[in-house]
Amino acid sequence: MTNTEPRDTSSVGKGKHKRTPIGVAMGALTKVTGSEIAEKFGLREPLNRVAYEGTKTGFRTLGAANRAFTKATGDGKAKRPAVAGKGLFNLTPDDEQQMIADTVKDFASSVVRPAAYEADAKAEAPAEILERSAELGITMINVPEEYDGAAAERGVVTNALVAEAMAYGDMGLAVPLLAPSGVATTLTNFGSDEQQATYLPDFAGDNVPQSAVVIAEPKPLFDAFSLSTKATRVPSGYQLNGVKSFVPAAGSSELFIVGAELDGRPALFVVESDTKGLSVEADPGMGLRAAGMGRLLLKDVAVPSSAIIGGTEGDEAFAAYRDVVRLSRLGWAALAAGTGRAVLDYVIPYVNEREAFGEPISNRQAVAFMVATIATELDGLRLVTLRGASRAEQGLSFARESALARKLTIDKGLQIGLDGIQLLGGHGFTKEHPVERWYRDLRGAGLGEGIVVL
Repeated sequence: MTNTEPRDTSSVGKGKHKRTPIGVAMGALTKVTGSEIAEKFGLREPLNRVAYEGTKTGFRTLGAANRAFTKATGDGKAKRPAVAGKGLFNLTPDDEQQMIADTVKDFASSVVRPAAYEADAKAEAPAEILERSAELGITMINVPEEYDGAAAERGVVTNALVAEAMAYGDMGLAVPLLAPSGVATTLTNFGSDEQQATYLPDFAGDNVPQSAVVIAEPKPLFDAFSLSTKATRVPSGYQLNGVKSFVPAAGSSELFIVGAELDGRPALFVVESDTKGLSVEADPGMGLRAAGMGRLLLKDVAVPSSAIIGGTEGDEAFAAYRDVVRLSRLGWAALAAGTGRAVLDYVIPYVNEREAFGEPISNRQAVAFMVATIATELDGLRLVTLRGASRAEQGLSFARESALARKLTIDKGLQIGLDGIQLLGGHGFTKEHPVERWYRDLRGAGLGEGIVVL
């Protein structure tokens, strides 16, 4: 069967962003309308610098080395966005959040989804889409104003809405598109002043470095709080050894924040991709293929003492790691919610139009109940995710909500994908419809940041 997903005929123009979230959204909205998408995206080879071995999905290479980060000392005080005022959990996005979410959803529908079929087949994200997504300013809203960003307050809820909207287009592409936001958020909320001054300015412009927070490891029943990757002290700082997996756009990333165990407790370390001893190999899986997943091979990778996230060793470094893992789990849940919504919006017209025995199959109770179950489970997943994001934004404990969202992503997210396949019958097994890809991606969403939930 050939792919029959609709191809958009619009393009993304260029524009100058204002340094406010509403300005970012307005500027991006004008870019999403009226252009030739199909010809610009998904046809070129995006990773020309990668040395391939055998097949396009079998590369192994040293880390990317096409950007030099300028080391900075900072001013002695890290810049943190303000904690939102404590109040009731409000399910209604404010005007700016709604504008941003609508803008990202337009981009996801008109740019990301048409490119998803080919990106999944090639197991890589088109470079053009990675570049164009940076122009939306998604990463900039996580950078403090002192570094030309727009983060006056924590934006955890906004980030969840953005992830949900982007995954509505395609989760496989959403993951590498949003991965730099995870790095920017980590540096903003937990990085030292030196780390912020060195790296955050690059995240506030249009040329955002491809980057990722790297937690997962290739072992059964991976526990994010029991890492095999080790950090040991050396005179110059730390030395990292181990293998990390599930790394989006691994071959083209320029910066990583890597989880490793130090003195029996996990911590995060900033590692530039051209650091000696770091190499990358492809690791494509059943789902999230468009994310260009790979592995990081760390062999005696030396980083300075200033590379540890959280300022110092011990409790501060562990607290930063713990909250980053929990925020990441909320992010995966938001991605699953966006893909789940795409499944629901796809199957409803299908079951209403598909006829059997002279009537729409939606007239059958079994079909109607299955659609209703998808909608019910989707709302539950989304509610828990946004509640956790709201509590994190207010500086409250969100451990319970993060764990619940993780559990629902693993169980209900997978069931939503499976039910979508079932509702399409034989068509659900073919690549003629995108639901089979969404099912595979929803399985992948249950792997990020650990199977064991704490």
